[in-house]
Amino acid sequence: MKLQCDVEVVNRMLPSFGMKSRGKGTRAVLSIGKHMDKTAQRQGVFMMICTAKDRAGAKYKLKNNIEKFHTWFVEKGKATVRLKEPAVDICLSKADANSLKNFLSAARLADKGNDASSLPLSTLTPVRARDVEQPKKKLTIMSKKDYPLTSNFPYSLEQLQVSYCKLSRVDMRMLSLKALRKLDLSNNHIKKLPATIGDLSCLTELNLHNNQLEAFSEALCLSTLQQTLQVLDISQNRLRCLPAQFCQLRELVNLKLDNNQLACLPFHVGRLSKLRFLSAANNQLSGLPGDFRKLSLENLDLFGNPFIQANPLDHTMRLTFPLPLQELALRAVANLRIPYGPHLIPAHLCQELEVAKTCECGRTCVNYHIETAVNMNLHQVSHTVVLVDNMGGTDAPVQQFFCSLSCYSEFLDLVLQRSVR
Repeated sequence: MKLQCDVEVVNRMLPSFGMKSRGKGTRAVLSIGKHMDKTAQRQGVFMMICTAKDRAGAKYKLKNNIEKFHTWFVEKGKATVRLKEPAVDICLSKADANSLKNFLSAARLADKGNDASSLPLSTLTPVRARDVEQPKKKLTIMSKKDYPLTSNFPYSLEQLQVSYCKLSRVDMRMLSLKALRKLDLSNNHIKKLPATIGDLSCLTELNLHNNQLEAFSEALCLSTLQQTLQVLDISQNRLRCLPAQFCQLRELVNLKLDNNQLACLPFHVGRLSKLRFLSAANNQLSGLPGDFRKLSLENLDLFGNPFIQANPLDHTMRLTFPLPLQELALRAVANLRIPYGPHLIPAHLCQELEVAKTCECGRTCVNYHIETAVNMNLHQVSHTVVLVDNMGGTDAPVQQFFCSLSCYSEFLDLVLQRSVR
């Protein structure tokens, strides 16, 4: 039984001499195995702690020698083993939680004097230098021949790049790296993302540039990535649309969507209030959602999209007279800000309210409205704008919705007055 972690051996007699422990662990390998007990003149079960300075290891008897286990923080990879003789506390930290639990279980059994044949014992031999190196924080793999097939990724990794390895899926071993902050899987052949990427609770940057993704799942948008993800690069893939829940990733600061097949941006893109850098060049965007006006960007690139020429007189009429009772009820819920949820109204109505439109008058419409498009200068939402086309333009069409004929008529009057001037 072996365990890699940080270890500090604290002598409990230090305070009586007015001394303090360092309070900082050293990288070590702990082993439980048989060793000759010189006092009893027979073999016993010992714990051996090997560090970079002492690779031969210090050995501690276990049978009837453990005073107490402190395991309050074992789920965080921390624990303390208090020995009777010598009077030391062995403080463990930065361990894999499951490996730590197994190691402590073996130590308990050894303390109780269980038959050694029933214990998962290791050979107590000096360790290699690489086994007690400081935890690796960053790893870059740029070719298939360097990709680890038999060994695991270092558990302590915070940054991992695996590019040009022809991966067709995300390796599940990567998803156990709980300290991971940056994951770069660019330039592979990945077609689908597992929802368990959302379990990487520290992930702030995810780079999936130049893969074969066809979808970005709703589950990822509703995972812990909502609280952590700041940089997302899914450019040069095969994406045709993004889910409405995409706008739940509200910590996003930098979003790259270039060179996909996107026909539209998420309806509530304006909810990405922290977004500062957005690039969606070379897609199939014919217009922008009305919510786009709410963005406050530093840099925007929408070059190479087939934007339509906006004409406020061209419109799509989705109104009936009188309005259906369901539409009136949904509008009332939205306009009066009445709380709702699947426990109160049918789930499909909740989904419809999630994509409710806002009229020029400020009121809400859901399924029945008039839709048109108006030109907007992109400098209204971004400090720096990459030209939309080769003609030097920075205007793009933005959706506009109207809840009634009277609202649309007032809007047309204003448009005509401006054109006369």
